[in-house]
Amino acid sequence: MEKGGCVCILTNKYHTVLYVGASSDLINWVRKHRLKLFPESFTAKYNCDKLVYYTGFHCIEEALAEELRIKVGSRAKKIELVNSMNETRIDFWDEIKHW
Repeated sequence: MEKGGCVCILTNKYHTVLYVGASSDLINWVRKHRLKLFPESFTAKYNCDKLVYYTGFHCIEEALAEELRIKVGSRAKKIELVNSMNETRIDFWDEIKHW
């Protein structure tokens, strides 16, 4: 059985750093990053705890392929992607945390 997945972009409060990731469990993935459960990780080091972009896929393999496509792209392309969903950079955490 296939399990769905999602691609997410986190940023810091100044919107100067972007982190792209993929997960089959969006809520727990974001929660772990927000709580800095991995203190040596990129997101903890650069305080990336604001969810500014996410999109879902039917299977995790599709999400992982999209994550890679986004990661190898330029910063400008990542910003363009975030702007397409969230030009004002609101934190979607409040929207998804109760799913």
